[in-house]
Amino acid sequence: MHVTRAAAPSTTTTGTSHRRGQLLIAAAIVLTGLNLRTAVTSIGPVLQELEDGLGISSGLAGLVTTMPVLCFAAIGFAGPPLSARYRDSHVLAGALLAMAGGLVLRAVAGPFWLFLVGTAVAMVGGALGNVLLPSLVKRYFPHRTGALVGAYSTAMAAGAAIAAVSTAPIAAAAGEDGWRWALGVWAVAALLAALPWLAVPARPGSSRTTHVAVRMRDLVRSRMAWALAAFFGIQGMEAYVIIGWSAQYLRDSGLSAATAGLMLGVNSLVGIPLSAVIPSLSVRPRLQRPLLLFFMACYVAGWVGLWLAPTTVPWAWMTLLALGMGTFAMVLTLIGLRARTPETTAALSTVAQGWGYVLAGAGPLLVGVLRGATGSYDGMFMLMLAGVVGLTATGWLVTRQRYVDDEVPGWAPSAHCDDLLEVAGTEAPVSLHVTPGGGSPRG
Repeated sequence: MHVTRAAAPSTTTTGTSHRRGQLLIAAAIVLTGLNLRTAVTSIGPVLQELEDGLGISSGLAGLVTTMPVLCFAAIGFAGPPLSARYRDSHVLAGALLAMAGGLVLRAVAGPFWLFLVGTAVAMVGGALGNVLLPSLVKRYFPHRTGALVGAYSTAMAAGAAIAAVSTAPIAAAAGEDGWRWALGVWAVAALLAALPWLAVPARPGSSRTTHVAVRMRDLVRSRMAWALAAFFGIQGMEAYVIIGWSAQYLRDSGLSAATAGLMLGVNSLVGIPLSAVIPSLSVRPRLQRPLLLFFMACYVAGWVGLWLAPTTVPWAWMTLLALGMGTFAMVLTLIGLRARTPETTAALSTVAQGWGYVLAGAGPLLVGVLRGATGSYDGMFMLMLAGVVGLTATGWLVTRQRYVDDEVPGWAPSAHCDDLLEVAGTEAPVSLHVTPGGGSPRG
């Protein structure tokens, strides 16, 4: 293999300007994280007003709550090709501008189909942010990865909580059709988040050629990959039912819209410290299965308590459910632990999250259909408790100390790349010339 690196461009920037550039990128990453879930968590607190305003059934309301998850699955796959062809800063700026436009479109939409179109466009920002932010942190802050990941994860949880808590009060203050203002106001935050990305300068010599990704269909042979996809999907189904339907359930049980939104905010706030603690525990093999059982116990207690006594101590049930949702941080850690190389980790992450989100999207939709067919939420609770059983079974499999690489004999990621691979972005391009049959590009 012959490796050539384009000559680094001459630079006249001072240390001060470099630090300012780093601060600009850090601010852009954190502001993007703040917006990743606002379009999702703002729906639940005004779901009843949305049903009335658009004249839709509970089944179609279920489609509204499941649309974000399906969009995360479908649009997320476009992240790596876009990142390879265009500058990451432009991809994210465009994604956030699309998000702002989609939020405005669904806020003013009259017919239901137009509302769905607006929702799909609004999810572009969240879907591409999910995929691209981790790689951007590693590119720009290779020695401060933990700090930046923690910062934008905290921002993401904070944005979700703010949207959940404030949507209902905004709708009430806006008066008639206030739910439209409550959903559209988050476009302002998306616009503000796009501005720093537009200000990030390009470095001379950046490449915009097409990146050829590792072929991922070989993972169909890996039981671990299937188990991780199922585990990711079921935990996502639990989480998005909580996000999409718990506030409406609490309202139907007798709580005010503002209080129900506050309970959803409590659920989001509890998740902020969990995202920092759980990964460091999940890397320890002896703690993985005890953690899994703890999360499952919290899910069971939270769902049963919410089912039998929704208005007694709703904050306690929502806190327990938030603890159960710690499975999200756990599965993200396990994806990294169950592959040996960066290439196989990237492939496993794309497959597990992509197909996992497809499975997760079925949850909110089924809840809406069951509620419309039976007139009650009993189906939701039975579905979620069955999901806990599925999580326990698949979680037991993914906590085995195995690697997907070993389950796909002869899988060499580099063998799936074309002769010429160009890495795009703001860095100077790196060209890898691989001789067919010559083995790994790493030599």
